[in-house]
Amino acid sequence: MRRADRLFRLVQILRRRKLCRARELAEELEVSERTIYRDIRDLAASGVPVEGEAGVGYILRDGYDLPPLMFDADEIEALVVAARMVQSWTDPQMARAAGDALTKIEAVLPEKMRGLIGGVPIAIAEIAQAPIAISMPDLRRAIRERHLINIDYTDAKGDDTNRRVWPLGMLFFGTIWLLASWCELRQAFRVFRADRIKNMQITSDHFRPTPGRTLRDYLISEGVEGEILNGIGR
Repeated sequence: MRRADRLFRLVQILRRRKLCRARELAEELEVSERTIYRDIRDLAASGVPVEGEAGVGYILRDGYDLPPLMFDADEIEALVVAARMVQSWTDPQMARAAGDALTKIEAVLPEKMRGLIGGVPIAIAEIAQAPIAISMPDLRRAIRERHLINIDYTDAKGDDTNRRVWPLGMLFFGTIWLLASWCELRQAFRVFRADRIKNMQITSDHFRPTPGRTLRDYLISEGVEGEILNGIGR
């Protein structure tokens, strides 16, 4: 989780509870108590009215609210282009979600800026992709909820294999969706083409983020760096 997202969630938790202890906040946000202490200190320094102390707990004074979202023209254009990419290159469920998100954003924009949503002069062409047999929404849910999955896979040579993997994230390369995973059979990172997964079973077993086995670790092992990593949780 990005730090900005964590701070936003931290404020939301403080808003809905009367008293929050650092240990409880750390468990909910899946970070250390030391990180919570630092985040609380930074929130207070930025003007958020947090009161309390370590060992006692923290409260957010009444009357505080987050400022409304505001976008400039460049940010709106970036959001529209990203949504159009999603609508052209993903499955129907995600495409609908992208359209719904734009509708919500448009609803909170000042009236003079609402016309920007439909006026971005950038078109995204659809890309012919190999048919995918599995449910992509189900796969994304398994990734979000950290369910182990069993897959039947056909490799580039036509050989069939069965794997039990930790689904870490999806990668998109032009016309191909890839599943980045930790493979229990190989005890190593493995990437599977979504269009070659013939069957998928989402198990009731969960995996926990483990140092050396995260999506961020995989990307680093592949030499990815910079802005791409900034959006990937540690």
